[in-house]
Amino acid sequence: MSTVVVRYTLRPEAMSEHLRLIDAVMTQLSEERRDTVDYRVLRLSDGVTFIHMSTCDTPDGTSPLRELSAFREFQADLGSRVATRPEPSSADEIGNYVGLPA
Repeated sequence: MSTVVVRYTLRPEAMSEHLRLIDAVMTQLSEERRDTVDYRVLRLSDGVTFIHMSTCDTPDGTSPLRELSAFREFQADLGSRVATRPEPSSADEIGNYVGLPA
């Protein structure tokens, strides 16, 4: 399994479009019932900083997110929506407890 964490700050004027694109990714994941990826997006309390966490379990370690048309659309114009460049980092999962229903 591989985990990637990405952090960036969004331009406030791009918020509605950005949230629409994230929602489209989540909708496509739900509709296609992708079981090789866990994907979470958090918005911090400042309202403009986002953290994406993706864990995938694929034979070659590549993320199935890249296969999604909604994710490709999300990434297509990301540079115009962000105030700071996305900072990706690989991560090691130390623990994971999911007690709440999805």
